[in-house]
Amino acid sequence: MNGTSSPPRDAAVTAGAAVRLSGLRKSYGEVRAVDGVDLTIAPGEVVALLGPNGAGKSTTVDMILGLTMPDAGSVTVFGAAPADAVKAGAIGAMLQGGALLEDATVGEMVAMVASLHRNPMPVGEALARAGIEDLANRRGSKLSGGQKQRARFAVALVSDPDVLLLDEPTAAMDVGSRREFWRAMQTFTDSGRTVVFATHYLEEAEEFADRVVLMRAGHVVADGSVAQVRALAGGRTLRAVVPGATEAAVADLPGVTEYQLRGQRIALSSKDSDATLRALLAAFPAAHDIEIAAIGLEGAFLSLTSEEES
Repeated sequence: MNGTSSPPRDAAVTAGAAVRLSGLRKSYGEVRAVDGVDLTIAPGEVVALLGPNGAGKSTTVDMILGLTMPDAGSVTVFGAAPADAVKAGAIGAMLQGGALLEDATVGEMVAMVASLHRNPMPVGEALARAGIEDLANRRGSKLSGGQKQRARFAVALVSDPDVLLLDEPTAAMDVGSRREFWRAMQTFTDSGRTVVFATHYLEEAEEFADRVVLMRAGHVVADGSVAQVRALAGGRTLRAVVPGATEAAVADLPGVTEYQLRGQRIALSSKDSDATLRALLAAFPAAHDIEIAAIGLEGAFLSLTSEEES
């Protein structure tokens, strides 16, 4: 044992914050990949980490795992340094680019990782939770893209971690496999475990995350429930069939921040949907099939991550 010890596994879920980032910064040359991130994740939370390419998501995940050292600030996992949390098996990771051994079977790979930890879950249980019991004897070179993701999931689970980090976990999975994956994930989190996942499938974040963290240019630009993040973007969407509509007329409607016009159909975002609708009906009384809805997570994502830096 070295001079720094990690908290006992049985005390991990009562040790306060599952993950705490404070003043976190990391630069690569002149590029500030992460620039002053403060984030606290509670035990049992399912957190979606979203942002465009280059937002700093992967660098943040790497620092939580101890794969990259921050230039400034601190990272703790249940109060311990990342390296100690990994050593104790308190944190597991499913990385999209994580290598699998081509000549080893799935069962052998999971068993090998289990042998590195003091209190792993049984290999059979990890395979069952990942839904790949039938692949236990299949070699890594014979796995499809979706099966490789499931195998990575089993490898991440076998340490029986209290915090699980997932990078694009359902990439290469079909719709049915994605649904099965998230059912397994819900069972995992029901026991008070914490999950942080980065994804480009915004509908997954909308459906499965307790909390959404949006990053842009190394900063956190929004942090809250799906409803709270939607509210930060503001406004509503309006869709309608509008005979005779022109782009100039739609753009001039009050409150409109963004719009699309395809034939007679318009889809627009408005910061004052009541004023927009009144003006629309005044200008185009034949408008019909009108729908107004709160802005979705995708709209909030685009609004909050595409703004120019001030």
